[in-house]
Amino acid sequence: MSDSEDPLARIAAALERLSPPPPAVGEWLTSPAYVWDGRRARGVARLDAPSLDLLRGIEQQKMAVSRNVARLAAGHAAHDMLLWGARGMGKSALTRASVLAAQYTHPGAIALIQVSPDALPTLSALFAALGRVDRQFLVFIDDLGFEDGDLSGPRALRSWLEGGVEARPANVRLAVTSNRRAIVGRSLSEQDDPINPRDVIDDKLALADRFGLSIGFHNCTQDDYLAIIAGYTAALGLDFVEGDALEWSKRRGARSGRVAWHYVNELAGRVGRRV
Repeated sequence: MSDSEDPLARIAAALERLSPPPPAVGEWLTSPAYVWDGRRARGVARLDAPSLDLLRGIEQQKMAVSRNVARLAAGHAAHDMLLWGARGMGKSALTRASVLAAQYTHPGAIALIQVSPDALPTLSALFAALGRVDRQFLVFIDDLGFEDGDLSGPRALRSWLEGGVEARPANVRLAVTSNRRAIVGRSLSEQDDPINPRDVIDDKLALADRFGLSIGFHNCTQDDYLAIIAGYTAALGLDFVEGDALEWSKRRGARSGRVAWHYVNELAGRVGRRV
C-alpha cells in the first residue's frame, strides 16, 4: 500500500497542514515586516508607512503609541495596545509609522507582523516561534471584531495577553485596532440575562481591560481635517484651496485622515504627480 493510500499517512499529512512546522529562526531576522497567514510567514521587503510628522490631528495618540513602540524596540518594558475608535483616523497608519520610526532608531531590532483576524487561532504557534528569536516583534491585528456568540476567540486572546499558559513571550507585544473599544459586540439583550446581566457585560469588557494602553481615536474637527491636508501638501509641494478641500469632504460625507489623504491623492493626480 502506498503512502497516499495509508490512512495514518493521510492523518499525519492533515495534522501537518493544520499545525505546520514553525519558520526557522533565521527567517525572522531578515525583514522589517511580515505577514502571518496562519501557516507561514511571508517577509515584506519594505514597510510602507508615513512619517510620524505627517500624521496630524492625533498628537496625544501619536506620542503614546510611538513611545511605547520605541520602548519595545529598545528591549524595555512595553504595553500591548488597543487602538479603537473612528474609522479613517490613522490607527493602522500610526502603528506602522511608529514601527518604522523605531527601526530608524534601532536598526534591525524590531519587526512588525501583521496577522489577519482569520489566523487568530494560530497565534500560539506564532508566539512559540517568536519566543526563540533574539528580536523584538509587534504583532498587529487590524480591524479586529468577533461575531456575536463567539466566546472562544475573546477568551483565547485574553489568555494570550495576560495570565495564560500560552501567553505571548516577553519579546512580543500585540497591537490591535478596532472600531469598538470593547472589541466584542454589545447589545441591549445583555440586560436581559436572567441571572446576572452585569456578568455578561463584564465578561465582554474584560478583553479590552487586558491591554496596557487603550487609546481612543475620534472624528476630527474641520480644523484638524484642514491641518492634515496642509501637512501632506507641504511635504509633497502641492497647493490646495480650503473651500475645495471642504467640498471634497462634504461629497464623501465624512472628515477623517483617510478622506484627507484621498483628497491629497486627487490633488497630485490633477497636476500629473505620483504619491
